[in-house]
Amino acid sequence: MGPEDWDERYAGDELLWRAEPNRFVVAETEDLEPGRALDFACGEGRNAVWLAEKGWTATGVDFSQVGLAKARRLADERGVVVEWIAADVREWQAPDSFDLVVVLYLHLPLDERRRAHRNAARSLAVGGTLLVVGHDLANLAKGIGGPRDPAVLFTPADVVDDLAGLEVAFDVEHAESVRRPVTTDHGEVDAIDALVRAVRSS
Repeated sequence: MGPEDWDERYAGDELLWRAEPNRFVVAETEDLEPGRALDFACGEGRNAVWLAEKGWTATGVDFSQVGLAKARRLADERGVVVEWIAADVREWQAPDSFDLVVVLYLHLPLDERRRAHRNAARSLAVGGTLLVVGHDLANLAKGIGGPRDPAVLFTPADVVDDLAGLEVAFDVEHAESVRRPVTTDHGEVDAIDALVRAVRSS
């Protein structure tokens, strides 16, 4: 999907997603000292806005102008300042280094995904944390929601492989499939996500 497709998805006054931050962003960043944070493919900006509320100097980048307009509105409503950048994360190179980079539910074909994940990884300062979360390949058969095309899904091992061979090195702290409860008309069902948290070591 290109920027025009996402502009169409984000059309309308209401948020496509919730205004609350992703639960894994909350859980995996609560032990970090606030610094400079990048929300990579930020969409409507909920995670960047939450990070700014927690004292991070936050930047969000996305190629959807409609999504970014909603992100700006959300930041204004919450009374926080976030730098918003319109760019395609498959090609964009961050001009500065960040202490935290979060990549949430960015689903692309293998070559594009690897390029994006490596761009995200290169955006980190030494000692900075990379958090990648997305729909796990196992979610197709055992979970709920998310893309139905296995070509754009991934496993924790796939993300670790994406980071291999870079000119920068990482210590992988977590690489696991995690369950995320989803409320449906038939009760609560678990979605299965892939989660990787890594720290740049050099």
